[in-house]
Amino acid sequence: MVANLARGAYSALGAGWHRGVQWGVGAPIAKLRRRQADRDGVASGPTGIADVLSAERAIRLPEPFEGRSLGRIGNLEVRLATRKSEIRRAQRLRFKVFYEEMSAVPTGLAALSRRDADGYDALCDHLLVLDHAVPKRRKPFVEHRPKVVGTYRLLRGDVAERHAGFYSEAEYDLAPLLAAQGHRRLLELGRSCVLKPYRSKRTVELLWQGIYAYVLHHRIDALIGCASLEGTDPDRLALPLAFLHHHARAPEDWRACALPDRAVAMDRLPREAVDPKAALQALPPLIKGYLRLGARFGDGAVIDRQFGTTDVFVTLPVEAIGARYRGHFAPAA
Repeated sequence: MVANLARGAYSALGAGWHRGVQWGVGAPIAKLRRRQADRDGVASGPTGIADVLSAERAIRLPEPFEGRSLGRIGNLEVRLATRKSEIRRAQRLRFKVFYEEMSAVPTGLAALSRRDADGYDALCDHLLVLDHAVPKRRKPFVEHRPKVVGTYRLLRGDVAERHAGFYSEAEYDLAPLLAAQGHRRLLELGRSCVLKPYRSKRTVELLWQGIYAYVLHHRIDALIGCASLEGTDPDRLALPLAFLHHHARAPEDWRACALPDRAVAMDRLPREAVDPKAALQALPPLIKGYLRLGARFGDGAVIDRQFGTTDVFVTLPVEAIGARYRGHFAPAA
């Protein structure tokens, strides 16, 4: 399948692929208790992606969805991991990018295993970008494997509810959002990274081709998670944080607040002191891309000292994504 993502999709998400949507570090919390509206037969607003997309644009992926190629550009392919060994390879890629290239500080276990891993890996689906052009191994009886060069971790709301909740709940109180949006299907994005030589238009297009195919297949209504700004001094990030607070704050029913013991104020400048043009230039490309797609942001930022970043909470209802970008992301028929 050849990706059908136009150039606008790449520019919307930003050419400067860095850390992607990366969640804060923390222990799982208790199971979520929500979807009361569904149990009571209450429904409001769109109930699925089919309510947003026309029937002509909706895709029909045959079962099993896992293992199916979700897009290909040249030697690069995107699909979900189907083996534990593939997840381990994604974890090694994450370690290489987060801990060796960037400023994250590994735990003892991560340092020994050279893998970025946690308990959520067993619950999530893992989106992979594979390079089929790497030289084949010459060892006898050793299966040739394409190289994992990009990855994204996907956690659906129904899975989170059955287990330890969303990973981002280590930083943000999602209870009000989940209570207000209990009738919607949510997808948390996390642990995204791309190997440095592959941070190009093709790889970004394929990752989002895969995410959008996943959204359609599972009838996802909204994407959530945390996006990161580089650095742990909020005063040095006052301009972009204040811009997100004053100009891109999520409506109350979509708003998550940073946990009180971790919250850092985002309104560090008054609204009239924020230069929107300068603030946009100071934002990471990925956050600017989310803004163009229609994303909005929660209350309060969180300092993630292990990863050397300041995190903000993102909500992106699929219905907020314009038809132009939905067309860019849609796989070829």
